[in-house]
This record gives sequence, structure tokens and C-alpha cells, in this order.
Amino acid sequence: MKEKSNEWVSIADLMAGVMAVVMLLLVMSVLQKMFSDAKHKKEMEQGAASQRQVVARIMTELKTSITQQGADGFASFDIEAGKITLRDNIFGRGSACITPQAKSAFVSVEQKIAAFMTEVKGGQIFVEGHTDNLPVGNPVTDFSRFCTVYDDNYTLSAARAREARKLLIGALDTDTARRVVVAGYGDSQPLPHITSSDGKNRRVEVRFVPPVPVTTTSANPSSRSHAQH
Repeated sequence: MKEKSNEWVSIADLMAGVMAVVMLLLVMSVLQKMFSDAKHKKEMEQGAASQRQVVARIMTELKTSITQQGADGFASFDIEAGKITLRDNIFGRGSACITPQAKSAFVSVEQKIAAFMTEVKGGQIFVEGHTDNLPVGNPVTDFSRFCTVYDDNYTLSAARAREARKLLIGALDTDTARRVVVAGYGDSQPLPHITSSDGKNRRVEVRFVPPVPVTTTSANPSSRSHAQH
């Protein structure tokens, strides 16, 4: 009986040793993943910060260039938000056509846009048209005169965004130009703290959007598979 008791003690010791090794490997695996995730997060934060710096630099250069042209009345800049607001006065009255003065003022813009697209891989630019809430009185049907046909504010805002986009993409190839996206919101997104009928709502906003960093979880196919189930 004593020999059998010793055998069981030996087996118990062996199992305890195995469990200790397994637990050690598990702890090492968890720690390794934690260090890997922390490193990945730091790299993403550094990459995002670098991209924001590129956007800020390019927008500052754009602002300087437009100011030197004496055309700062055509646009306002929110560098922190990565947004340029093109004012209503770059267009003809009730028209989507950009005035010759505005075209001359923005002649250097396309090179800065090309720089953004080159330096910020996967970055996009959203060109978004907005209007006030005053209804369109009569449908506009003369495309050659107004650069569009429209009978409501949504159509006009989209047409103005489209024409503004043309100012931006002159130095881009066809594939890269697809990353410059147009939308028309009509009077659905008025500026804060003013009435919807205020003419300041007539604007085109140009937003510089760096790519969203891919996290470890979203990059893991098995994680996506579990999420779908």
C-alpha cells in the first residue's frame, strides 16, 4: 500500500508540475499579447498624430496662399478640425458656377490637394454643399448659364459641391480623384446659433479626413467572424 501511495504522490507531483508549466505559458502568452497591443496602439497614435500634422501643415499653406491672393473673403479655415468653408460668394447668384475671381484665387489649391493625397495614404476629402432653407422659387433649366439644373436646395447644394470639387482635383489622376467625394445636404445641416434662413448657411465645406487606423481586433478575421455570428 505504501508503494501505491508513493506512486500516487509522484503522479500528483507530475500533474502539479505540468499545471505550473501550462499556467506559466498562459501568463507569458497574455503578457506578450498585452505588450503587442500596447505597441500597436502606440504606433497607431503616432501615425494618427503624424497625419494630423500633415493636414494642419497643408491647410496652413492653403490659407497662406489664398490670403496672399487677397481672396481670404472666399473661405474660412478651421485647421484643428481639418475643414475649409467656401463661402457663398465663390458662386454666381443662384448658380453653381464658380466666379472667375474665385477660380484665380484657388489656382494653387490643386497642388496642395495632391500633396495631401500623396502624404496621407488612404486619406479622403469630403466636399459637402449646404444651403439656407429658402425654397427655390422657379426651376433653373439653363445649364450653360448656371452650371446645373435644379428645382430644390438639395440639387443646388450637390451641384455646388461638384463644381467646388473640380477646383481640387486638377492635379490628381483618375484613381486618386475617387477619394474626393461629393455630397449635397440642402438645408438639413444649418450652422449652429443662426437661423436656417440665414444666408451664411449657403456654403461648401471641404473636410480633410485621414484614414481610420485599423485596430488589432478589427484586423483579426476570426474576430469579425464571431461578430457576424
